[in-house]
Amino acid sequence: MSQVSQRNGIFAENVFIRPRDGSTLSCSILVAGGSTAAYSATLAALRMNVDVCLVQPLKMVGGQFTAQGLPASDDGDLLKQEVSFSTVDGERLAISKSQRWFRQRQRQLQPVAGRFQQNPGGAWVCPMTATPVVAAIALNEPLIPYLESGKLRLVPDSDPIEVILAAAETSGGRQRVSGVKFRDRTTGNQFTVTAPVTLEATDFGDLLELANLPSRVGQESRLDTGEAILPDQAIPACQQSFTFNVAVEYTAPGQGRLVSKPAGYGRDFWLNPYEFTGDFWIRKDQQWSKKNFFEPFGIFRYRRVMRQAISEKAVSIGDVSVINWGTSDHPDKGQCCGNDFRWGQLIGNSRAERATLINRARDRAQAYIYYLQTHGTADLKPRGDLTWSADGIALEPYVREARRGIAVTTIRHEDVAESFFPGQARARCFDDSVGIGQYHYLDLHGNLVPGHVSPKGKDVAALPFSLPAKSLVPMTTDGLVLSAKSLGTTHITNAAYRMHPMEWAIGEASGFLAVFAIWTGESPRRIVEAVPLLRKLQGFMARNGVPIFWFDDVPHDDPDFEAIQVMAATGIIRSENADNLHFRPYANVSRAVVSTALVSLLALEKISPPRPSFSDVQPGKHWAYSNIETLKAQGIIAGIGGDRFAPDAMITRRQLSYLIKAAMPQAYGQAFERISPDNTPLTRRELSRAFYALLKAQLAI
Repeated sequence: MSQVSQRNGIFAENVFIRPRDGSTLSCSILVAGGSTAAYSATLAALRMNVDVCLVQPLKMVGGQFTAQGLPASDDGDLLKQEVSFSTVDGERLAISKSQRWFRQRQRQLQPVAGRFQQNPGGAWVCPMTATPVVAAIALNEPLIPYLESGKLRLVPDSDPIEVILAAAETSGGRQRVSGVKFRDRTTGNQFTVTAPVTLEATDFGDLLELANLPSRVGQESRLDTGEAILPDQAIPACQQSFTFNVAVEYTAPGQGRLVSKPAGYGRDFWLNPYEFTGDFWIRKDQQWSKKNFFEPFGIFRYRRVMRQAISEKAVSIGDVSVINWGTSDHPDKGQCCGNDFRWGQLIGNSRAERATLINRARDRAQAYIYYLQTHGTADLKPRGDLTWSADGIALEPYVREARRGIAVTTIRHEDVAESFFPGQARARCFDDSVGIGQYHYLDLHGNLVPGHVSPKGKDVAALPFSLPAKSLVPMTTDGLVLSAKSLGTTHITNAAYRMHPMEWAIGEASGFLAVFAIWTGESPRRIVEAVPLLRKLQGFMARNGVPIFWFDDVPHDDPDFEAIQVMAATGIIRSENADNLHFRPYANVSRAVVSTALVSLLALEKISPPRPSFSDVQPGKHWAYSNIETLKAQGIIAGIGGDRFAPDAMITRRQLSYLIKAAMPQAYGQAFERISPDNTPLTRRELSRAFYALLKAQLAI
């Protein structure tokens, strides 16, 4: 019988570790923070059989999904993709196996009218919503065996107060994080956790501040990041707003429960009822139309997390919504707002100032519900049982932006926005990618500090992007991996990388990187910069169902997923056309394509002789001329006779076998382990499979 129990999404008290005052815990990996990424990093490490200390500010795991009261996942369009003749469903390509399991488990735990539903909550902005408690229960379940075995030590109610730094061992070397000191919120006990690798997975980037590590806050300058859209001067106070989410139930008439009016309501500028709205107004073709609060596309169903009716559009008594409403236009008031808090910023202030702003934001959330109840939507009842609070308000604010570490790679506007990739289906494909993400635009919820840059048009549209491993590694410090929202993004790109599915992917990647550091004894910096180690990390992640390159027709349970993903990340074998996300695994491959891929794999110096070796591959007339001539000069390829090469003819398995025997005879057996060297035309799947074997042999991985 399990020794670990949970109730309403929180583990029993005996599960938690509460260190004594002055004590020290030691573990392989320390995960500091209660974010979504803290959870996914912890789970990834535990599944690789590495012990973890997870120290977080509250008892429940999960961050955005739980303590922050926003289990309505902000998904990109590709994650919503349904199966078609040429593509697979989004949850099998846009997120990892682990994250897909989490979504499926929530569906199982929250049936609608006794039936399994793809979207239990039926929100109109999110294709997958459930209650915070259901999210917490699902997140807890995979942790239970590790809590029972002692592999996971879960320390709640604790905040970091000091980062333990070891001096650089050599002149000009990198300092090293060796541990973190924490304070227990409930007892005041101070304790230290030491580990070879620490993950910065707080929602505010607090370890960076405590250790005084190089970091950035708010909107940078053009000089800081090289982003052309930025002004000459940084404005650190320009940050994203934050929100206290509130869970409310739609009740029968007269059964609502009025929340109390916050002190200062109607007097303090952050509690001004005039700017609140319960209606969603839309302007199209110079005409205004209104969606009332309880209409199918009104504010209540916007992030609904529980429904009674099978029909997703039906709004019924007993439905529950998480109220999370930003700014929207109004025909009379101009721009209205809900419970977003835009008056001030959380990052870069003292802890006292932060606490003041958090209290004001919580009051604003309460004021918004009070306004709704007194302006036509009285039939609302707070559901504190779903937020672990008395009033239905989340325990923590939904935080959109943190202090960001200055990493080896900084992901910039130019790496993500559609305007920089005309006619292409993907944003920049980093060759050190350890994850993928997609949100259709850079969703900047700016606060009210003047000077915000607001990208427009294709400058705000975001293409499917990737997560470079070097963005997880701080420039000057060893022993620390950046995770959650503290990785190497900018103020602008954080607006896409902060979304639920991407934060999970960031956590997963940071967890795998930390595990590799433990396994190899190498620093995270060395792993992401040494190509053999990096390719081994990428292969291991893909083998465990983590996508690192965007394809919409190769699911993470495909038998060649690892080979296809890694070969694409290296840039050796990608899409046939950059204007779509198809890999087309069963398509045939031309002799020119294989020649080009082989030159790239072998890293040969290209040549372009003035006189061609083949009559049908002329300089300036065929795109693969230099690649084919390079292989010819190396004695690797030959023509088909009659002075011809037939570059656009489909290559056969047998012809590929000749190439591999000539180029890397020592790896021939591995390359053709699952391919018969016959005259069957080679498929793109088989090419990736064979060349991945060559890559592993070449790098000795």
